[in-house]
Amino acid sequence: MSPLMRRRPLLRAAAVGGGAYAAGRRRTAAQEREAGQEQRLESLERQPAMPTAAAPAPSAAPGGVSAAAVERLKELGQLHEQGVLTDDEFAQQKSKVLAG
Repeated sequence: MSPLMRRRPLLRAAAVGGGAYAAGRRRTAAQEREAGQEQRLESLERQPAMPTAAAPAPSAAPGGVSAAAVERLKELGQLHEQGVLTDDEFAQQKSKVLAG
């Protein structure tokens, strides 16, 4: 038996093992990204929609939307552009900001 014939199973095992390792790393990275997105969404949902009494009253922007709401909408827009928020999540958050 030639040396090459003996190495084929070892090469195949190394290729399969390396592929499985790389796939596992990608899955772990994707799960970590998703967990980070969930944390950001939860922190966005926990933020009060109405300013507290200690904060100065924001000036109204055109259309009757407060300056705080405009800033919040800008943040949501950036998260949507970055792919953190899906279209549906963006629409839900936007309606919350505009309603409150």
